[in-house]
Amino acid sequence: MAVLIEQRPQITSRGCSTLSKASWKTKGSTVAGLHALRNSHKVGVREVHVASLHSGSEAVQEYEDNGSLASNSDLVGSEQTAADQDTIAAVVTGLQSGAIAIIRLSGPDAFSIAQQIFVPSSKPDLNFRPQTHRIYHGHAVDVEGSQLDEVLLLPMRGPRSFTAEDVVEIHGHGGPVCAPRILDACLAAGARRARNGEYTLRAFLNGRLDLTQAEAVAQLVGARSVAAADSALAGLKGGIGSAIADLRLEALTLLADIEARMDFEDEVEEASQTQLQQRMRDLMASLDQALGTRRRGALLQSGLQVALVGRPNVGKSSLLNALSGHDRAIVTAIPGTTRDIVEAETEIDGIPIRLLDTAGLRVATDEVEAIGVDRARAAAARADVLALVYDAQAGWTADDTAILQQLFAPPSTAAAPLVAVQGPVLVVQNKGTGLETLRRAIAAAAGCGQGVPGGRGWAVNERQGEALAHAKAALQASIDAAAMGHPLDFWTLDLHACVQALGEVSGQDVDEDVLDSVFSRFCIGK
Repeated sequence: MAVLIEQRPQITSRGCSTLSKASWKTKGSTVAGLHALRNSHKVGVREVHVASLHSGSEAVQEYEDNGSLASNSDLVGSEQTAADQDTIAAVVTGLQSGAIAIIRLSGPDAFSIAQQIFVPSSKPDLNFRPQTHRIYHGHAVDVEGSQLDEVLLLPMRGPRSFTAEDVVEIHGHGGPVCAPRILDACLAAGARRARNGEYTLRAFLNGRLDLTQAEAVAQLVGARSVAAADSALAGLKGGIGSAIADLRLEALTLLADIEARMDFEDEVEEASQTQLQQRMRDLMASLDQALGTRRRGALLQSGLQVALVGRPNVGKSSLLNALSGHDRAIVTAIPGTTRDIVEAETEIDGIPIRLLDTAGLRVATDEVEAIGVDRARAAAARADVLALVYDAQAGWTADDTAILQQLFAPPSTAAAPLVAVQGPVLVVQNKGTGLETLRRAIAAAAGCGQGVPGGRGWAVNERQGEALAHAKAALQASIDAAAMGHPLDFWTLDLHACVQALGEVSGQDVDEDVLDSVFSRFCIGK
């Protein structure tokens, strides 16, 4: 058989504005974005930046302090905030049958609540005062003293905990009964039920994690491949955050140096301006490197759908079995054997792949086959990559041409046409030859790239990629202003937006809508 790989092009319609930013909330006040701040703080900022010519990074730090860039602890969400000072509780493991279930308390009253519902087995008659980071054996009880479960208690004083608050974990037996009863006892003793993602949100607000690390927690939990897990771990270790922090520091330093020269613009030498422009171009190159991981990051999380399409009896089912390594599809010499969509999972370059074996495309001979053909066309329409399979011995036929034209024909002028990105790949199914070439062709069609060996490099997600794209657009506007000979004052307008967009990635400069969007996707207990 032979396979022709097709891809749907990615069309981006999102625009970006570098001149308008939302506001974010701080304790006791609402502070406008950097663009609105610039005029009101103009004198102070310039004085700080003049000092930066002599004191370097100290002045940049002073600019950050006086430039109203919010820190994690100052950010306020709509309902989920560290300022609530509530003690929260949730079952952080699943409620299905299992050996262990964990109930987690976090907040100022975590230890006192634990004392109310836990009786240690060693000294049950004494006033129990748990010490941090020790494990205690005993029993969980309700407010009336009735025993609920035999448990282990793990108390952790803040900030040496996941949330940087006082945390107590109660490890009991799994299943749908024991853990909810212990949780009810915690709630009766004064805790409130945790909201989606609230533990990780508190870790972020308390400075335990930056926003990229918080997102990496969700990505690690939802990882569908080893490569996806390794990428999430790299982000959790701070790989994305540290890289973005370096970019933001360079943008801040560049902004400081430019504004320091604004009062003496007539005296600034041309060579000095050339150096500033080169630094902006260098920053752009670094931004492009970070943005280059965006496609792989999306594929690691969402995976890829590959539809095998073609005439009946050309080897689509055999190819699905060969690529997946499992006999998922029925293979016979009878044309039209496959009626419904058959799915199989595999990985290519660490990317989770869902293979779709479809019914042969032809004029149906009965009603059931007609339904299968309709479903095949629908699968082709929603797939990320199409593999058009044809019989290499019979060669390319008029029917293959008709199928190709049908797949390429958009239903409207607004539809994105398919784009051929790979010549035919010859696969000898009974010998297994050509399969690796086919896998590489699919990866190339999807835009997977080579990735980092072993999949251990971090990759930005969609939200981070959007913010980086805004930073790039703002920086490009600043580069263009410099190239057109505009005054230094024009250079800084978009550099401010670049700094702010980079702050959105790590959470240093983010509004509550973004936080709500990020943490609402977490499950309860995370």
